[in-house]
Amino acid sequence: MARRDASSIAGPTIAEVLKEFLAEQRHRLAARTFARYEYVVQLLERSLNGFGHQSLDKADAARFERLFDATGAEHREFCDVFGPGQILPNVGEFLGYFMVRKVVAGAETLRAAGTVTKKLASWLAKKGYAKAEDAGEAAERGRDAARDLPKAEKLASLLRAFADGRERGRQGDEIEDHFRLTRLGPGTIWVEAMVDGRELGPIKISEEIRRRCRVGWTISGVVGRAGRTWRLVEAWNVYPE
Repeated sequence: MARRDASSIAGPTIAEVLKEFLAEQRHRLAARTFARYEYVVQLLERSLNGFGHQSLDKADAARFERLFDATGAEHREFCDVFGPGQILPNVGEFLGYFMVRKVVAGAETLRAAGTVTKKLASWLAKKGYAKAEDAGEAAERGRDAARDLPKAEKLASLLRAFADGRERGRQGDEIEDHFRLTRLGPGTIWVEAMVDGRELGPIKISEEIRRRCRVGWTISGVVGRAGRTWRLVEAWNVYPE
């Protein structure tokens, strides 16, 4: 592992390590599969550059700010400053937020995001860039994402179509928030509003949509009161647990 030094750039950097990973994969993968790996790594780098700084301690944050704010050839992005030890701590942000909220992707790309993350985590441990325990946790997260991200996107598209297909009408209360699925019933769901912890429901949905719902997953959108019940007014994204 590279020594942390508040006045220097890590060696190797995240960007260099990701290039090393892709170089090795190029030799073992078919061209089409490698193209997916390359695209996912590009997305991961974008996620790290955009959000990785949020988890830095005070000293590293100051170092990053100084180098990021530099002009011309002195400017550095997150992946040009820090070493591979910063990759796995940010995998949750990449799979749990960035791929859901910031990327318009089909099921194949969403599945690949999880698969490539799993492979990268194992590779980092093998190369000595990450601890085996951390790599195991990240690989498990990648495995789950490969399974759940396409399902969550399908559920989100069905929820959006369901909400858009109903007349909005007059609502008593409307809450715009992230809602955690807490209970499922025949053609109904209950959700917990993150803003105040209230459980709202029952919310009527189609039976097909209910079958795709998973307790613990989170829906972003708008829920409105309709008499004694609640209804889905708008739906945007679904985040697997």
